[in-house]
Amino acid sequence: MTSKIHKYLILAVLLPWLGACSTGQMVARTSTSIMDSNVEAMNRETDPVLAEASMPANLKLIEGLIQEDPNNSKLLTYAAQGFYGYTFGFVELSDRQRAEALYGRGADYGKRALQSFGVDIDLDTASVDDIDEAVGKLGKRAVPALFWTASNWAKQIDLRRTDPTSIAQLPATERLMHRVLELQPDFYYGGAHIYYGVYYGSRAPMLGGDFTKSEQNFASATAVTGGKLLMVDVLQAEYLERQRLDQQHFHRLLTRVVDDPVGSFPEMALANQVARARARYLLDREADWF
Repeated sequence: MTSKIHKYLILAVLLPWLGACSTGQMVARTSTSIMDSNVEAMNRETDPVLAEASMPANLKLIEGLIQEDPNNSKLLTYAAQGFYGYTFGFVELSDRQRAEALYGRGADYGKRALQSFGVDIDLDTASVDDIDEAVGKLGKRAVPALFWTASNWAKQIDLRRTDPTSIAQLPATERLMHRVLELQPDFYYGGAHIYYGVYYGSRAPMLGGDFTKSEQNFASATAVTGGKLLMVDVLQAEYLERQRLDQQHFHRLLTRVVDDPVGSFPEMALANQVARARARYLLDREADWF
């Protein structure tokens, strides 16, 4: 009798939930822990060719799960993160037009994730004050969505530098990242500091750049991992040192990255392999820029 009562109690708890969810939604919602493991495994990949070949299938899988559960904030955030990583690592340097579209796709998923957290304004048209008010209500759970939305959106804008309408949206991305800095400044190995290093370093002072702030933010990002995340040096060379025409520092930073042994930071092995490849690409063009 007791076991029957126990079974009925379990059914009473589960039935309303099961009735509200389709089989597809159930699968989507139980897949997020697998996605966590998948992201970790991808981050530890040392073979960039294998990573590049496998990432599109992973992205389509996530998109399929989102079709089943369109408001799942974790899946939407995974999509934003995945499109950023794939585009930055394997598309941007070879096909800027395609990269622009893929960053936009990632940004759209990120914006949908933020909507699921309660951001009920149109981020594309909202004023900076309205964005501040909306994201100011978000807590730490929304940090990944804020970070990957801002990262994709800012990169899309970076590839549209000749479009004044797009450039006008850059402050919106900054307000999203500012909230990340308030809530969790060390998120994704100091990623918000990397963003601000690029944000202040990629423009001349007369256009809103600030080389001192850029250098400070790159230093803060370096401190989070003790210099093990090589992309910090690559982006400092690419955006700050190129802008202030410091060829010596440009060359020294990128050479350090190329010479760093594979496996020096296992948790982010793929990111470091991408950094090495980008460093070689930039060094090959050093004579054109200085």
